[in-house]
Amino acid sequence: MPTPDLAVIGGGQLARMMQPPAIALGLRIRLLAEGPDVSAAQIVPDHVVGDHTVLDDLRGVVDGAPVVTFDHEHVPPEHLRVLESEGHACRPGPHALLYAQDKAAMRERLGALGAPCPRNAPVASRDDLEAFGFPAVLKTTRGGYDGKGVWVVRSQDDADEAFASDRPLLAEELVDFRRELSALVARSPSGEVRSYPVVESRQVGGVCAEVVAPAPDLDPALAAEARSLAERIATELDVTGILAVELFETGDGRLLVNELAMRPHNTGHWSIDGAVTSQFENHLRAVLDLPLGGTDARQPWSVMVNVLGGAVDDLEAQRSVVLAAEPDVKVHLYGKSVTAGRKVGHVTAVGDDLDDVLSRARHAAALLTDG
Repeated sequence: MPTPDLAVIGGGQLARMMQPPAIALGLRIRLLAEGPDVSAAQIVPDHVVGDHTVLDDLRGVVDGAPVVTFDHEHVPPEHLRVLESEGHACRPGPHALLYAQDKAAMRERLGALGAPCPRNAPVASRDDLEAFGFPAVLKTTRGGYDGKGVWVVRSQDDADEAFASDRPLLAEELVDFRRELSALVARSPSGEVRSYPVVESRQVGGVCAEVVAPAPDLDPALAAEARSLAERIATELDVTGILAVELFETGDGRLLVNELAMRPHNTGHWSIDGAVTSQFENHLRAVLDLPLGGTDARQPWSVMVNVLGGAVDDLEAQRSVVLAAEPDVKVHLYGKSVTAGRKVGHVTAVGDDLDDVLSRARHAAALLTDG
């Protein structure tokens, strides 16, 4: 294979969705995949099967690649420091990724920056939890996602599973929020920053179900505050690539930072079909220090609905049904086997009538989920 322009660690759907803009830009990706048939390995010819926790596997895939980026945030930071010492630019770098890998470190750093966050504290014992107070949200400081490693606790009895996990825990106040928002930014090593319209993220069971761009009825001043906050966090933490800042909008009109993700993010999938430049293209541009693309929406409304594994087990066969029923909806399948609740694809609809756009996107997703 030719020498790659960049190496991507992780073979999930995020890496898969980097490949189309890479092809358009004439970029060559080499992939470290968890297996030969994982989502991204199906469409990235230059892939190596290996383990992202094994340094020699990482060295094998980055050989000849000047830049390294990620499908996930779980590569051990000590390995990334070795790769950097050997001449590979890791973007984002381990100094930034720490704040996406460790929620306690993230809260401490954001607090030092004065970013608005829920009240929080590490808890090492039930006495610590009692002192923090109820109700609370307990989170594992590392490894949780899509509602995993998160517990709402209203008494000590509710905390049994969390403490039984035998993992470091962080307690946060249970925020009475109106809705969840997401502010997405792209930042290059040279410091160029571009932010996308703030979106509303609607969750079901801790998993993102749908995203509406832009967030309906969001006060323009609050939208500007969210974008400015995300840009400041990206700059202060020296993030390169895409940063997603997940936010709570409280009932009294405040913003609180919920989570950070330093990679393309589910709440930015709408941008493939709805923005001038997708988050995946801007991630590639950013990590390679190319000029960033426009982030404006192409249409007044975009709606992305996740397709979760359900009754339909042959998505390819069902594809024709969906395209016939909703010819203007864009279907994105991830090449994954269907299991209950697993993210196996998403659909996006755009237009100038929000109710119509919501209806079309939800119908297409339902056809892929329930038939």
